[in-house]
Amino acid sequence: MVIACGALAAHLREIITRRGWRVELHCLPALLHNRPSQITPDAERIARRALARGRRVALAYADCGTYGALDGVCARLGLRRLPGLHCYDVLAGPSRVQALFDTEPGTYVLTDFLVRSFRRTVLAELGLDRYPQLWPDYFGHYRRVVWLAQRPDPALTAEAERVAAMFGLPLTIVETGTARLERELACLVGEAAAGGTPAGPAAADTGAGGAAAGMAAANLAGAGEGGAG
Repeated sequence: MVIACGALAAHLREIITRRGWRVELHCLPALLHNRPSQITPDAERIARRALARGRRVALAYADCGTYGALDGVCARLGLRRLPGLHCYDVLAGPSRVQALFDTEPGTYVLTDFLVRSFRRTVLAELGLDRYPQLWPDYFGHYRRVVWLAQRPDPALTAEAERVAAMFGLPLTIVETGTARLERELACLVGEAAAGGTPAGPAAADTGAGGAAAGMAAANLAGAGEGGAG
């Protein structure tokens, strides 16, 4: 079983299906990134249940604002997780992400998930659809918008430009693809999924999917701290 952030769900399902891994995917709501203290107990509860059923378990989370709590779960239960502080590190690489913030600390980072869901998962969740006058309080200190693009297409690019326009800032597009995520996921589960005890139907998704919100917390928390999956 892979216990994953809902913000990565679509990419993970595609990778697992394409690779033919027999992996049960359980996605927690991406909205938990607004309450990162809840990620660890939820993930641990699901992991313990899976281990009791004889499943192999991995966490498709970076630290994600848990400040080492997920590492504690991994140590207690013998699990592994994705490397890095947040999903930006997993998608683009930590040195590349750090360079973005070193160049401009006031960088707001988007992923494909955030571009698609920004109005629902950021504006609505922060109440900015109802109280737009609060926008400067949340976002007034940003100086640019960077989209870490996994699968850019004209429609998604247009939506990313609309999001950047809400900030009144230029959009920088950094194409990352999903190769790094796939490589890290393979390190977590590839060998076991290919040759170990079957964990259930290929890419069976038993979780909450990626419909909930979440990665706004990473941006609001600042460059190096908050997690995004």
